[in-house]
Amino acid sequence: MVRKIAFGFLWLGFITYAFFLAPPEQPGTFELIKNLSSGQWQGVNPLVIALFNLMGIWPLIYSAVVFIDGRGQKIPAWLFAIASFAVGIFALLPYLALREPNNKFVGKKNALLKLLDSRVTGVVLTVATVILVAYGLKGADWDSFVQQWQTNRFINVMSLDFCLLCLLFPALLRDDMARRSWNPQFFWLITLIPLFGPLIYLSVRPPLQEVGVESISKQPAVN
Repeated sequence: MVRKIAFGFLWLGFITYAFFLAPPEQPGTFELIKNLSSGQWQGVNPLVIALFNLMGIWPLIYSAVVFIDGRGQKIPAWLFAIASFAVGIFALLPYLALREPNNKFVGKKNALLKLLDSRVTGVVLTVATVILVAYGLKGADWDSFVQQWQTNRFINVMSLDFCLLCLLFPALLRDDMARRSWNPQFFWLITLIPLFGPLIYLSVRPPLQEVGVESISKQPAVN
């Protein structure tokens, strides 16, 4: 219950900050988003380009866990995962608040779960992230970025969204490791490496074992 309340307050707090306390919206924000989305990056700070594209990587990282975690939830996890592609942590925080602990996987993996569970997916996301980070750091204009962070709501909130996505991934990690019977000692190693820790985890985690519902029901009850 404490966990649910904490995530709920964090969600409300971030919404309050984004709409009432963050720097004001700047003219040209819509044009900037359109250019970032369409690949028209001339004159745009490489740090902003990298950050914007990494905000597309993070929902994929979370989806590789959330869609699997959702198999044992009463709420439709896929809805929150898909919404995160548009609004990031704003969509995932309600899921983290509403979900129940779930360290078992029951049933068969469909085509989507097989893709998300594949180590190849983790490797592809890792390579894409390395390219984006290298691109952003190589041409980075830090002074411009800091100024934009202080004065532009879009840049400010997107940056904080990115940080929260890094910080909150461990909320799903422990159960995902338990579903795979993976050594929990690796939890902190993955957690303490922002962004690349989760990516490495997706690249090396053991695949889920499919367990039929009938086999679960046949297990003897524990008195």
